[in-house]
Amino acid sequence: MSTIRYHEMDSPIGVLTLGISDRDGLCQIEFGSFEEHEDRLRSWSGRFFGTDIWGSDPAALAPFEDQLRRYFAGELRVFTLPLDLRGTPFQVGVWQALTGIPYGEARSYKDVAEAIGSPKAVRAVGGANNRNPVPIVVPCHRVIGAAGAMVGYGGGLSIKTFLLGLEGYEGRASAAGGGRI
Repeated sequence: MSTIRYHEMDSPIGVLTLGISDRDGLCQIEFGSFEEHEDRLRSWSGRFFGTDIWGSDPAALAPFEDQLRRYFAGELRVFTLPLDLRGTPFQVGVWQALTGIPYGEARSYKDVAEAIGSPKAVRAVGGANNRNPVPIVVPCHRVIGAAGAMVGYGGGLSIKTFLLGLEGYEGRASAAGGGRI
């Protein structure tokens, strides 16, 4: 049976638990420690990876931690980490679209729905955003309300605001990109 390897790192927004699959792709970033979220993480990995076994492996996660540290230091704008995203086809499509939102910009939920060819699926896009297993790297923090409001974020609105501020975001959704992702 495979094992999800994990490591906890300190960051400016608190402890993050990083997880990689047996395919060596980043599959999880959790706000908080493994212990705090162990039951949910084991249930999630059992559903999507067929295993609830998690093992600490700091060395395997070192390249992932390095890119996140560089992002938090303002030195990295585009992640080049291999990902192993698991969810419904719709969710994975939304998450892939999110990776197209440029650093320092934001889009509305409607913009994302239109980008994936489902313009009426605004609420479903919000649901997929909420279930993003690798926040920050798959930048769901760059999705805001149509009027520019900071709405919903798994790590809390203060973390969303911090991440957007780190990236220098100052405008409204779609201001720079005209809604295109």
